[in-house]
Amino acid sequence: MEETAFFNSDEKELLFTLYKKLLRLSKDTLQKDDCRKIKSHLIKVMKNGGIPRNAFGMNPIIKDMQTAVIVAEEIGMRRASILGIMLHESVKYNLCTLDEVKNEYGEDVAGIIKGLVKINELYAKSPTIESENFRNLLLSFAEDMRVILIIIADRVNLMRQIKDSENDEARIMVSNEAAYLYAPLAHKLGLYKLKSELEDLSLKYTQHDIYYHIKDKLNATKQARDRYIDAFIEPIKKKLEEAGLKFHMKGRTKSIHSIYQKMKKQGCPFEGVYDLFAIRIILDSELEKEKQECWQAYSIVTDMYLPNPKRLRDWLSVPKSNGYESLHITVMGPEGKWVEVQIRTERMDEIAEKGLAAHWRYKGIKGETGLDEWLNSIRETLENADSDIEAMDQFKLDLYKDEVFVFTPKGDLYKLPQGATVLDFAFTIHTNLGSKCIGARVNGKNVQLKQVLNSGDQVEIMTSNTQAPKQDWLNFVTTSKARTKIRQALKEIAARQTQFAKETLERKFKNKKIEYDESILMRLIKKMGFKSVTDFYKSISDESSDINSIIDKYLEMQKRETEQREEVIYRSAEGYNLQQTADTKDYFKDDVLVIDQNLKGIDFNLAKCCNPIYGDDVFGFVTISGGIKIHRCDCPNAPEMKARFPYRIVRARWAGKSQGKQYPITLRIVGHDDIGIVTNITSIINKENNILLRSISVDSHDGLFSGMLTVMVDDISKLEALIKKLRTVKGVKQVNRG
Repeated sequence: MEETAFFNSDEKELLFTLYKKLLRLSKDTLQKDDCRKIKSHLIKVMKNGGIPRNAFGMNPIIKDMQTAVIVAEEIGMRRASILGIMLHESVKYNLCTLDEVKNEYGEDVAGIIKGLVKINELYAKSPTIESENFRNLLLSFAEDMRVILIIIADRVNLMRQIKDSENDEARIMVSNEAAYLYAPLAHKLGLYKLKSELEDLSLKYTQHDIYYHIKDKLNATKQARDRYIDAFIEPIKKKLEEAGLKFHMKGRTKSIHSIYQKMKKQGCPFEGVYDLFAIRIILDSELEKEKQECWQAYSIVTDMYLPNPKRLRDWLSVPKSNGYESLHITVMGPEGKWVEVQIRTERMDEIAEKGLAAHWRYKGIKGETGLDEWLNSIRETLENADSDIEAMDQFKLDLYKDEVFVFTPKGDLYKLPQGATVLDFAFTIHTNLGSKCIGARVNGKNVQLKQVLNSGDQVEIMTSNTQAPKQDWLNFVTTSKARTKIRQALKEIAARQTQFAKETLERKFKNKKIEYDESILMRLIKKMGFKSVTDFYKSISDESSDINSIIDKYLEMQKRETEQREEVIYRSAEGYNLQQTADTKDYFKDDVLVIDQNLKGIDFNLAKCCNPIYGDDVFGFVTISGGIKIHRCDCPNAPEMKARFPYRIVRARWAGKSQGKQYPITLRIVGHDDIGIVTNITSIINKENNILLRSISVDSHDGLFSGMLTVMVDDISKLEALIKKLRTVKGVKQVNRG
């Protein structure tokens, strides 16, 4: 390939290394002339000035080649995916069209590029996805499974390359997104090796000290661990060889991230985590003997070491939805240590390492996975979710859940997420069955709708024609399909009730010969405190509001407004306009907080953890109930919220002028216990205009004074001025906001 200013000297060297490696990995999948066409296309791109570098200054051609190598080598994907990666940037920057790609390389390649371009456009403004784009991102994922695999590979590549980047802020944002979105996705698709790498790198970039603390501890204990693994393996090896089995064995240390999670969960130091490694027995078995030989190996291991029956995981008889097959057992090894042993064949190991793509290679043997069904459920959930936040929460919940296997009375097998209930099972079989479900017989015993199912349960659903979905069902179902269908049904029921209540009210108006004015009714609904028209009509349908009482209030409002209009007729035009202007100003005066993209009138609460006041730098956090909590940007909980739930963060800022509304603020004061210090502090506060001292608690110990004050202030400028004055009091050493 030609040398050009598009590459620096290191990149030129890397380019040729990657090009040769990619050729070696993909030559058996490429068609005649593919290499020549790609090479000439890339030279043309470079001559035309190339494609812009990303936020980390990475060369796009090098980056795409690195991603293509991961896709080919570590996931095992073929021609269409590799060519799609190499060409999608050119389509995005109009250096070639989708139709040209279709003609040159085929429809398959063009389809992948279409998905990649769509996702790249969502990432155009920022290295991470913002909350309003999550639904679009997940819908793009749901269109083509290969696009998800490529984007995961691209994120792995990005995480590998940004270790020396000076753009710390972007690196932390990318790392957080890798941990909360791409690692769980890799887990769902069976890419366990890449999932662990994403989690480890994310921990390395976001919690540097913790990562290296665990890494150093692992290095320090490596020799002792290796000796233990050798001692554990040796007797098993002899028995397996005597049984005539072909195999190889290896010890695998748990990832740094999973060790950290265990330390957090168990509240213990590194030394307290006992299962730091797992032993893997990989059998070279013929297809028809796979299960038989895996169970034979299981028998040999459990004859030698005492097994923990509660820790048996049989994904051999019923594989996971992503195609994962293996036997996991935990046994008591030498020195009384628990050791996890994984037993699988070469074929199963390739599926475990390379995930979905490797499974496709064997699909003629094992049949389709349940992932197409999962993609359909994503589409359905996203299309019917009330908000992007709700969609993302449900999506995240579905990613990491293990599965349980239950049977119908006829013996049909269904896979459900762990924690699934009888009602989830009913909706999994059919929507109508779920809607009419009143309970079930599980293993011959009658149980309620909310009964949680276990693997091996035989479930017979019981129904009633008088049953209908209830609001409280949403409190215990776990599957996205059940949630989506229940919400749809509730909306339909509410719509029917609303229509019936509306017709009833209009009929009453007609019978009483009252003129019906919708604008007056809307104002009445607002005055009565209803948040929406639907809530108003619902109150009529469930009889919590009396129709006759509503009509009386309507007539009262109608009379009052008629009188006001008659009074306005006698006013001058000038006076009328001024009055209107003043009203408008007062209306906007109430709304001093602007949330997200200049949206006003949104319900919000100020967070108690940091007590923001007018003038603070703030952001919004969408809560589970759907309301918005306003936090200070320096809130002690902000880092965790931004790391774990970035898709729930919305922009917020104070607008206009402070309206004189007062906010409670806690101040911590520390100093020497000088005579009159409390009097001096309270005196300063009392002299300030519009600042009210609400409470004060003082503690004195060994000559030191510590006080907690709660004051009511208008805005940040007045608070800062007060703090400045308090710091001048004799003996005061520190004044900090709580």
